[in-house]
Amino acid sequence: MSELTSIDGGVVAGRRRRRRIAVYIVAAAFLLCVSAFAAGFALFAYHVAQLEAPSSLHEADGIVALTGGQSRIDAALDLLKAGKGKRLLISGVNPAARVDDLRTATGSERSLFSCCVDIDRVALNTVGNAQESAKWMNSNTYGSLIVVTNNYHMPRSLLEMRRILPHAELHAYPVVNAPLTGGAWMSDPDTLRVLATEFVKYLAAVARGLVPWQQSGTGLQSLPASVAHK
Repeated sequence: MSELTSIDGGVVAGRRRRRRIAVYIVAAAFLLCVSAFAAGFALFAYHVAQLEAPSSLHEADGIVALTGGQSRIDAALDLLKAGKGKRLLISGVNPAARVDDLRTATGSERSLFSCCVDIDRVALNTVGNAQESAKWMNSNTYGSLIVVTNNYHMPRSLLEMRRILPHAELHAYPVVNAPLTGGAWMSDPDTLRVLATEFVKYLAAVARGLVPWQQSGTGLQSLPASVAHK
C-alpha cells in the first residue's frame, strides 16, 4: 500500500510541477508581449512626435487630403494654392456633405474648387482612402502625390498607400494640431488614447500585410471634375 501511495504522490507532484511550469511559461510570454508592445508604442510615439510639416516641399502631380479634421483640408488647400500640385483630392468626405458647404467651411474660392478640387465620398477608412487615391492617380496619370493627414495618422496612411501604389512617389505632409515633443503627451489622457489607438491600428495594418489578402472589390473609379462638383 505504501508503494502505491508513493507512486500516486509522485504522479500528483509531477502534475503540479508541470502545471507550475506551464503557468510560468504563460506568464513569461505575457510579460514579453506586454514589454514588446510597450517598447513598440514608445518608438511609434517618438517617431510621430518628430513628424512635422516640411519647411520646403517639392512639387508633385497631385495632392490628397485624408478627411478626419478641418486642419487637414485647410493645409491641403494651402498647398494647392501654392502650386505644389495640379489637383487636390479630398478623400472620405461624408456623402451628405455638399461641395458648397465644404468650400464655405474652408473659406476657399468657388473658382478653386471648380477647377482643381475633386471629392471622394466612397472611402470609409484609411484603406479606402488609399484605394480611392490610387483610382484618382490612375485616371489622371499621376506619378507623384503629396499625402496630407495628421502626424499620428501618417505612418499607417503611407503604409496603405505604398501597398496599393508601390511605384508612386509619395511625399508626406504631416499636420500637427498639438505638439508631441517633450513627452507632454504622456500625461494627457486624450492624446495618449489617440496614439495608443492609432498604434494598434498600425499593428493590425502591418499584420494584414503578412498574410495573403485581396483588395476590396469596390473597384478603382476615377472622380471626374464634372461629377465631383455636382
